[in-house]
Formats: sequence, structure tokens, C-alpha cells
Amino acid sequence: MYQHGHYGAALLAYAPLGAAVGLAGFEAAAIVGGLVCVSLSTLPDVDHRLPLIAHRGPTHTLAFAALVGAALAAAASVLVEAASPLIDVVFVGFAFLVGTLSIGSHLLADALTPMGIRPFWPLSRRRYTLNVTPAKSPVANYALLLVGVAATAAAAGIVVTAG
Repeated sequence: MYQHGHYGAALLAYAPLGAAVGLAGFEAAAIVGGLVCVSLSTLPDVDHRLPLIAHRGPTHTLAFAALVGAALAAAASVLVEAASPLIDVVFVGFAFLVGTLSIGSHLLADALTPMGIRPFWPLSRRRYTLNVTPAKSPVANYALLLVGVAATAAAAGIVVTAG
């Protein structure tokens, strides 16, 4: 998928988590989490600019998703200065989820394409694909963006209605 498709996939994947965080009374954190998730959603495609790294190689794996989640959690642990250790743990865990989810949404979007992904590399070279649409399809990319925006709007509506 291309940039717009990955943004849509990130919004779609994040919407339930954002709604849950918003319903818990942390609306600002829900919004920031969504922005971070969308911002990181194209990170795996940095492999286009890295020498000796194949496209849809190491940056398109579950291990990379966990690594990004861990990096975001580490950054959050440095930034957090809460009055309660429980809030610290929840905030750091939320950061881990956002980082992992952003990369996971990228992997799921790329799994829609014929090229697919190898999410368990280097443990397995098996490629997974749903073979739904070519990555370059503007219709598929904008449709995924539209679905992601609709899911986000629905999640926001639930939070606003409950509040």
C-alpha cells in the first residue's frame, strides 16, 4: 500500500484503542496516541532508503513492530512524571501499544497486496498475503483511508456521546 492507505490502516487499527482511552477520561492522550500512530505508520517503508535492506524485509516484521513499541515505551518512561507508579506503568504500556499497533497496521495493509509480507522473518521466510489489491491501486489506498477516517469519527462520536 501507499502512504494514504497506511494512514487509513493506522486510523482503523487505532480507533478502538483511542475510543477506550477516551472513554477512560484521557481524551488528550487518545488524540496524541492517534497522531503518533498515524505518524509512525509509514516507518517500515524507510527500507526504501536504506542500503542493503530489502523492501518488505526486516522492517516489515512483528519483531520490528515490537522494537518500535519498545522504543516508544522507553521514550515515554523518560517523559513520564506521574504522581503514581500505576499511572507510569499504564502510560508506558499505552506507548508500547501505540508503537506496536502503528507498525502492525502497516503490516496488515501490506498483507492485502499480492507481494505480501514475511512477518516472522528471520525465523520463517514464509510470505503471507491476502492478495486483495495491488499496492499501487489508488482506489484501494483511498478506500482504506476513508474507512480509517470513518472508524476514527465513529470512535470520537462514541467518546463525545458518553462524555
